[in-house]
Amino acid sequence: PCSPYCIEYLSQFFKITIFHYNPNIAPADEYAHRVAEIKRFVSEFKTKYPVQFIEGEYNPKKFYDIARGLEDEPEGGKRCRKCFELRLGETARLAKEMGFDYFTTTLSISPKKDEQVLNVVAKEQGEIYGIKALPADFKKKGGSKRSIVLSAEYNLYRQNYCGCAYSLRDADALRSESLV
Repeated sequence: PCSPYCIEYLSQFFKITIFHYNPNIAPADEYAHRVAEIKRFVSEFKTKYPVQFIEGEYNPKKFYDIARGLEDEPEGGKRCRKCFELRLGETARLAKEMGFDYFTTTLSISPKKDEQVLNVVAKEQGEIYGIKALPADFKKKGGSKRSIVLSAEYNLYRQNYCGCAYSLRDADALRSESLV
């Protein structure tokens, strides 16, 4: 659900390649479901230019390695920053390898993600790999609401946690508390 508005907006100005790199997603069937949904959306949504889709390697061990010792960090904490570094680093590497002009992330559309941290991490990774990061805050100017509308219009799955096992654990705990 992060992608619809971002694709709609950016496709007015750019040829887009979506790189789905999410070794943090747990469990594996959740990962597969999310991949299927973005592929479906891209195939159904009309844009000025065709949108390419590239699926990165799904290797959760890479996420668990960088998250070691940060399991109890809250959403938005140090673990999230490490996850951003992992994912945006791989995105910057691939964007440079493929000769793209820019790279960005759809994560800034989430009200739970700090766009300033995301943009700093993207800039750092861009500098490491020699490619420009396109700063973004997709939740601004109604972007988050528009993404919800597009998700409903295309009957997209909307998860109730960021994706990693720790955010799932925390979301489950919150649901359990609200039932008590």
